[in-house]
Amino acid sequence: MGLTIAQKIIKEHLISGEMTPGSEIALRIDQTLTQDATGTMAYLEFETMGVPRVLTELSVAYIDHNTLQSGFENADDHRFIQSMAKKYGLYFSRPGNGICHQVHLERFGKPGKTLIGSDSHTPTGGGIGMLAMGAGGLDVAVAMGGGAYYITMPKMYKVNLTGKLRDFVTAKDVSLEILRILSVKGGVGAIIEWGGEGVKTLSVPERATITNMGAELGATTSIFPSDEVTKAFLEAEGRGEDYVELKSDEDAVYDKIVDINLSELKPMIACPHSPDNVVAVETLKGTKVDQVCIGSCTNSSLLDMLKVAALLKGKTIRPEVSLSISPGSKQVLAMLADCGALSDILASGARVLECACGPCIGMGFSPNSGGVSLRTFNRNFEGRSGTADGQVYLVSPETAVAAAITGEITDPMLLGQSLSVTMPDKFKIDDSAVIPPAPQDEAKDLPILRGPNIKPFPDSKPLGDNMELPLVLKVGDNITTDHIMPAGAKILPYRSNIPHLSQYCFAVCDETFPARAKEAGESIIIGGNNYGQGSSREHAALVPLYLGVRAVIAKSFARIHAANLINAGIMPLTFANPDDYDTLSQGDVLKLDNIYEGLESGSLTLKDVTTGEEILLSCSFTDRQKAILKSGGLLKYVGQGNL
Repeated sequence: MGLTIAQKIIKEHLISGEMTPGSEIALRIDQTLTQDATGTMAYLEFETMGVPRVLTELSVAYIDHNTLQSGFENADDHRFIQSMAKKYGLYFSRPGNGICHQVHLERFGKPGKTLIGSDSHTPTGGGIGMLAMGAGGLDVAVAMGGGAYYITMPKMYKVNLTGKLRDFVTAKDVSLEILRILSVKGGVGAIIEWGGEGVKTLSVPERATITNMGAELGATTSIFPSDEVTKAFLEAEGRGEDYVELKSDEDAVYDKIVDINLSELKPMIACPHSPDNVVAVETLKGTKVDQVCIGSCTNSSLLDMLKVAALLKGKTIRPEVSLSISPGSKQVLAMLADCGALSDILASGARVLECACGPCIGMGFSPNSGGVSLRTFNRNFEGRSGTADGQVYLVSPETAVAAAITGEITDPMLLGQSLSVTMPDKFKIDDSAVIPPAPQDEAKDLPILRGPNIKPFPDSKPLGDNMELPLVLKVGDNITTDHIMPAGAKILPYRSNIPHLSQYCFAVCDETFPARAKEAGESIIIGGNNYGQGSSREHAALVPLYLGVRAVIAKSFARIHAANLINAGIMPLTFANPDDYDTLSQGDVLKLDNIYEGLESGSLTLKDVTTGEEILLSCSFTDRQKAILKSGGLLKYVGQGNL
């Protein structure tokens, strides 16, 4: 039986385990990346491990999230990360150099390599044939220290593309179409490979848009072949030597195959408040628009920006619409300036923002109260924009421009103009904003620069055999990491200060939760389906740890968040019968006995002391995960010599 692209890379990097779906495997990691919203904590964790130098082929620390320096906090974090990078052997991408995924695609990504990053959109690297996965910061720290990355061996899905995209139909529409088909839970436990004759018609930036949004499917990652299109892109970046061909075997077997005819696609739009709430743009014709945002790691490439500039040339955005443009990297911005496209964008009335994540994480440019905002981003969770009642829609750059010009949701195919944009043969190469590490013989004497906002990693304790604790919070389905630990300009500066950050935990759901959790001392949370979807931010586990949460019981978990809970020493347990969720009420006292025995058998009995109900729970953990939980989390497990 032949192998898929992902299976070939996994086989080459397999340290332990069997490549059987559902079993645990350990992978050698070639590259890592962090960004500053998750990086400070990751480097505090790495420092605790006592490893003198990063042991990966390449590790890069990016500054792209907390770039709004309204106080000392973000600047101190950036200084800390830069000093860590210099001392421990990482490359440091300065603020303004660009969004981690866009820059990594341009300058560092290599087909056939493994990459994990402390950001859920790390699968962007699959656009050039990397096995690129989002992970918690502690997993990234362990990989930087030479440890393996452990995952459950995924199933293999294939999306078979035929035909060719029509004008004004884009890779973003492909992403939204697969979300419409599969939903935000449809990729859980799977790697999605994109293939078929239609793949040859998609450029690397278009492929990267698609793999980027694979994170919204819940997939482990997404991947494209590495072919002549990949080769041309790498050569244009001056990295032709990094090219290797990658393709699946003709007799490779897939667990699921989805067919999409690119020629039949229409412009699509995701409605509030979920990326899979997808309809055709034409069905919302005439909806008034207040704000348009173009950029993010999904749609900020040079190709995207050149299309935007071409559509805006000679036009002025509507007076009632505010338009922001965020180029994905310094390279993109410089090339827009050199060719005159930036002038066309500015002349339209658009505001050009920094080469950073910006509005995508609520870091500025929030919409007006109740405002309709069309964004080329990857997530439209409620409140993520920074405006609690903002109505955020996800669209392609072409659909975004059409709305900015007309003032309402408009099918871009009705703009009545042709659009012809080509990729350059050579990109402008300027890596001056990427600072290399100090030589190893000099590094040992370098200081680490810490600010007063940087607090220690929260302490955990070993898992006991019994617990009787209050149910302090019960939430529903599709709780995101934005619900658990919000982003935004007011909160992100405290990513390295867990005690302060704890004030905002679950504030979107229940503002009283932090105080009640502290009063309880230790507690349990109950959730619905797909608990913890969205970002890879481990703060959504570390803050509950700080607040005394010992277990989360849900109908199902998102992959990265479940791993982060285990790493924090919090048990992620699932209902054997999902209907039992309805029998529990916030405030009940819950009891778990003989936990160690239950870990071995794979099931625990939960007793609701308040009502007398008994509920069967599943706890299917690997031997390593059991050991991590018993130790009190991954950091303590590693400290026992288990790197």
